[in-house]
Amino acid sequence: MSRVYRICLIEGDGIGHEVVPAARHVLEATGLKCEFVEAEAGWETFERRGTSVPEETVEIVKSADATLFGAATSPTKKVEGFFGAIRYLRRRLDLFANVRPAKHHPVKGSTPGTDLVVVRENTEGLYVEQERRYAKGKVAIADRVITYDASYRIVEYALKLARTRRKQLALVHKANVLPLSDGLFLEAAYDAAKHYPDIQVSEVIVDACAMRLVRNPQSFDVLVMENLFGDILSDLTAGLVGGLGIAPSGNIGEQAAIFEPVHGSAPDIAGKGVANPTAAILSAAIMLDYLGEHETARRIEKAVDITLEQGPLTPDLGGKAGTLEFAKAVAAAL
Repeated sequence: MSRVYRICLIEGDGIGHEVVPAARHVLEATGLKCEFVEAEAGWETFERRGTSVPEETVEIVKSADATLFGAATSPTKKVEGFFGAIRYLRRRLDLFANVRPAKHHPVKGSTPGTDLVVVRENTEGLYVEQERRYAKGKVAIADRVITYDASYRIVEYALKLARTRRKQLALVHKANVLPLSDGLFLEAAYDAAKHYPDIQVSEVIVDACAMRLVRNPQSFDVLVMENLFGDILSDLTAGLVGGLGIAPSGNIGEQAAIFEPVHGSAPDIAGKGVANPTAAILSAAIMLDYLGEHETARRIEKAVDITLEQGPLTPDLGGKAGTLEFAKAVAAAL
């Protein structure tokens, strides 16, 4: 008897209301048995309810086998009582591994041969949001927190992932300038690597890594790094394979996982039905990998590539198709 997966859907803000239903349409076409339950989070939720992540949303995510999140809006200025929905969920549920694959797809601007994964530590670094001002507001200081345990845990995750791929892991750092914090990251990394002698481990300084990614992305397999470096470089790797519109990601912890497209809420096109759902659909494929449904995940990836190659395409890729029209084409290609 096949298993029934309980999948939480959080549309969030903006185009999240369009790309999540599109991804659901594709998931339903796979033939897998899924029970979908909807929850809310984001800026629109904050405006309605005074919190960006209601407690019942946290409980639904915890009880689900996995969660698919659309997009969230955050104001550029501090709003009293508001916290970023996805950042809160990452921290609250200890979703310590942010996993962002970058793989060549048949779209303009995608670099052939690219097939890598950025693994980003998701709980500390500058993203602990410990900032303050001194000197009558003229000096601002932000704490960057790096711990041995979190560094060991994220590198161990990346080592296990590398073992399922080409067995190569790059440790990305800036220890030449930050010898205490990034030095601690490297210390933990090499301690973890001792238990994985089959993995080829190398170091690369973050700025040199950025250049090498642009010039020779095919030389990388799995890259692991702290929070801010991962945030920046994963957007760079998305640019290598066609842009944020086709970039998926996962936030994975010991007890829960949330998968989301890398793009934002795109308020300029929200509600028009023209958003590209590729990233959300590929995030659903990563979610299926997490659930152990590897064959179905590969089917979705292949169906996406067929659609990207043959059309119809959304406006950002030079076509005229709407969000749901593209999703229906992917479902048909399955």
